[in-house]
Amino acid sequence: MIRALVADDQAVVRTGFVNLLGTQDDIEVVGEAADGVQAVRVAAETRPDLALLDIRMPHRNGIEAAREILAASGGATKVLMLTTFGLDEYVYDALAAGAGGFLLKDATFPELLHAVRVVAAGDALLSPGITKRLIAEFVHARGSRLPVHAAGDLTARETEVLTLIARGLSNAEIAGRLTITDHTVKTHINRVFAKLELRDRAQAVIVAYELGLVRAGGAPSAGEADVGEPQ
Repeated sequence: MIRALVADDQAVVRTGFVNLLGTQDDIEVVGEAADGVQAVRVAAETRPDLALLDIRMPHRNGIEAAREILAASGGATKVLMLTTFGLDEYVYDALAAGAGGFLLKDATFPELLHAVRVVAAGDALLSPGITKRLIAEFVHARGSRLPVHAAGDLTARETEVLTLIARGLSNAEIAGRLTITDHTVKTHINRVFAKLELRDRAQAVIVAYELGLVRAGGAPSAGEADVGEPQ
């Protein structure tokens, strides 16, 4: 059972999400909040598995609330951010703060349920493709935040794996693309995370864009066309 908290300052939107989630046998809404301050308090009281937070809320926005909820729960509560705008300036900050992903408010019911289950399971929501385009745009605007030599510690195969993560592939899909086992993929991912001090796949996507391994809109960067050729 996924225990969820829904926080949105628009009552109609909040109620809609609560009602939709309540139709599922494996999801229980344990709390609601109309702003970021309430979200932090209710999260502390209910200890949900997932907090569905609107990015733009009064008193304390969703990003600030996400940081507090994640810190207070030690990461036990996962965060999925909601946004109305496809080009929300806060998307990058939300993922950098530790959110497992973000979802547009006009997402379909199946997309909402998929996002909730994926993020609650501890994975990053890297689809639809707009997520990667947004991250790329804001990373490009901000400039690289990593040392130029940061990727030099990765092997060629680890760089391939990081690139495929940024393109939204699952572990099984990466294994199939590179003709290696799932266990080997996990080993490569663990090494990438350790070398680059990454917390989760969302951070991995951000870093891949900062390093120029992938570009906005899904266009390959220099050398990316070769990714996927078996060694």
